[in-house]
Amino acid sequence: MAHIIVVGNEKGGAGKSTVAMHVATALARMGHRVGTLDLDLRQKSLGRYMANRSEYLAAEGIDLPSPSYADLPDIDQSALGPNENIYDHRLSMAVAELEPSSDFILIDCPGSHTRLSQVAHSLADTLITPLNDSFVDFDLLAHVDTAGETITGPSVYSEMVWNARQLRAQAGLTPIDWVVVRNRVGAQQMVNKDKMERVIDKLAKRIGFRNAPGFNERVIFRELFPRGLTLLDLRDVGVKNLNISNIAARQELRDLIKALNLPGVNADF
Repeated sequence: MAHIIVVGNEKGGAGKSTVAMHVATALARMGHRVGTLDLDLRQKSLGRYMANRSEYLAAEGIDLPSPSYADLPDIDQSALGPNENIYDHRLSMAVAELEPSSDFILIDCPGSHTRLSQVAHSLADTLITPLNDSFVDFDLLAHVDTAGETITGPSVYSEMVWNARQLRAQAGLTPIDWVVVRNRVGAQQMVNKDKMERVIDKLAKRIGFRNAPGFNERVIFRELFPRGLTLLDLRDVGVKNLNISNIAARQELRDLIKALNLPGVNADF
């Protein structure tokens, strides 16, 4: 069976689609068969990223290793039973269609709580939660006191992950490997940055996730989207001399892939 990777966070702007595209493309470039789904049926950031890649590679006559992408299939509502949910069926059909040709299926969730996102989390073998270096974003995981030092209780997103874990346990499936990725981190050392690091470490022990390094805030990520490219594609499209920021960003991606500890994956790029 394909290993299912879900990229989820109920807060928009955390860099989910950037992380999803880079993880999926890195796996494809290492020779793994990767299928992708975008559950944000309105914005479809990952879907647009994948479409941009296809259009750019076709226009330039370039063939690069790429993940495949599938839209959720349409289903006739009248064919469903009285207690059946159409979104459950659309997601399960999409996964079933991708599974025979995929080693990994990566699912990008919307930045809000939806039925599709909830079901996808229960399917996750690996859950990646990108988190901006901000207590506004952290509030989705847990509440803290006014000093920003003491955790006072879990929050809405943590509770959803807990429910997904319970569903998997009831079904006899392996536990979710939950990885929280500190993303879009500023380069400067600040008091807020130190506080975030401390409370995330505390929360990891309390509710059971692993910490992993993410991406620093870099202009390159915004520049790559229109062409559907990732950091690993730059040399193949004619960028011969990577600058220091590009090299550092590639190392961040390498560190992230290593930290995910995916089955059969060796970050050899």
